[in-house]
Amino acid sequence: MTVDDTGSGADADGRVDPPSHSSSFEREDPHAADSGEDPLALRIEQLILGAERRYTPFQAARSAGVSVELATRFWRAMGFADIGQARALTEADVLALRRLSGLVEAGLLSEAMAVQVARSTGQTTARLAEWQIDSFLEGLTEPPEPGMTRTEVTYPIIELLLPELEEFLVYVWRRQLAASAGRVIQTADDEEMVDRRLAVGFADLVGFTRLTRRMEEEELGELVEAFETTAADLVAARGGRLVKTLGDEVLYAADDAGVAAEIALRLIETMANDETMPELRVGIAFGTVTTRMGDVFGTTVNLASRLTSIAPRDAVLVDSAFAQELIRTGEAPASEAEAAEAAAAAEKEGEEPPTYRFALQPMWQRPVRGLGVVEPWLLTRRGTES
Repeated sequence: MTVDDTGSGADADGRVDPPSHSSSFEREDPHAADSGEDPLALRIEQLILGAERRYTPFQAARSAGVSVELATRFWRAMGFADIGQARALTEADVLALRRLSGLVEAGLLSEAMAVQVARSTGQTTARLAEWQIDSFLEGLTEPPEPGMTRTEVTYPIIELLLPELEEFLVYVWRRQLAASAGRVIQTADDEEMVDRRLAVGFADLVGFTRLTRRMEEEELGELVEAFETTAADLVAARGGRLVKTLGDEVLYAADDAGVAAEIALRLIETMANDETMPELRVGIAFGTVTTRMGDVFGTTVNLASRLTSIAPRDAVLVDSAFAQELIRTGEAPASEAEAAEAAAAAEKEGEEPPTYRFALQPMWQRPVRGLGVVEPWLLTRRGTES
């Protein structure tokens, strides 16, 4: 097929193609989906999608009643490459376009928000899908008999697992949605629904770069997986939220400073008891945080990251706002002298002395790149709570 400068084209039979748009979603793709793909791969794709390939991008957009430009934005936002004019889209793709555009037409979402929904969903599920194929599915498709290939086993395994995994995915999504909605609804100030005051913590494995030079790839992968799994479990169990993992680093958030402090110390204690793990350092800051697409941004996040980089090994550094929040809520004394005075006063009155979970030790003020001079505090556990 040839395309002239106006964007129209005709094939050998004289059929005229739809007018070309500027979007690369519609450009000719030398790797069109119909050019000799593996038949089993196509069967597996059809099994997973529940529909066969029928539409080009132009046809899908027209069937959904949206412009090609908007369809392109949705497609790219979900994380997919431009596919030219390959007949690679299914009825499910048309339905998804129709649903998103319907939310915009009904005024429930702006066009920008609909694209953001597509992007956040695409980014989250892309990682999930990669993990399931690389780790989970790969382990299940070992050929059970000599002479069988992995691909021959893959199709029936997917056929059995797909409906169960789909149901579980929807269940977990609804659970997470309910938990997130509950946190937002409890926020008194409408402005804080987007810009909220949170405790943000970074936990970083010490010397990870050196480890990458010494360890085999498989060993390194196992270490990272063990670290991420342990961190995720501890954060969840203590009431925090795991924002993201970055291999040798995890980022978490909590509404309550005491929860964030407990998570940090538990992480240090747990990793210290595991001989296979490197040392850990944690930095926490408290303040206004902007949340977007499940991630957190702002000066508070940057400060937590900087505190992590200067924290001693197997130690937790916090900023002054976080320290003051622990003091305000009675989780830590302003000083050991104050704690002793409070205990003496309580004993004199025949009352129980105040109990503190944490101790705070002011460190030397120091300049932090991009944030000016900060006053870190060393956070430790106080008492015998385990």
